[in-house]
Amino acid sequence: MGTKLIVGLDGHGSGDRAVTYARKLAGLIGDCELLLVYVVEWSPYSFQTAEENEQRHKRREEEISTAMQRVVDPAVAKLHADGVKASGKVRHGDVASILMMVAEEEAAEQIVVGRSSEGGFAKRIFGSATSNLVMQASVPVTVVN
Repeated sequence: MGTKLIVGLDGHGSGDRAVTYARKLAGLIGDCELLLVYVVEWSPYSFQTAEENEQRHKRREEEISTAMQRVVDPAVAKLHADGVKASGKVRHGDVASILMMVAEEEAAEQIVVGRSSEGGFAKRIFGSATSNLVMQASVPVTVVN
């Protein structure tokens, strides 16, 4: 069984830089798979009617599909074209918590995320979420400029 690295995607240049760095690491490691993860921030804490919950579930499914098509699938396809083993997933929830959970589920060696001022993931991850990820992850976290 090879090494697995989790890569946080954000749909911006910072996520692209994280993928580029992780691809470089994969080349150095050899038998390595990259798991690209896009997290749609989603709070489960809300008091809603059954109809509102149904609409919310439908919206979640649409967000997952859109993120897979626009962000994750193209990045995975590019890695495959470069000969890199890769897969992707989209999850809802708190960014840091989800990345840590996926790393544990997948027995990953490391989490790679990007840092930038472009917004999106950078705003979400570089604040308390980044601190949480870096301080609480059970595996090393690499933050790419």
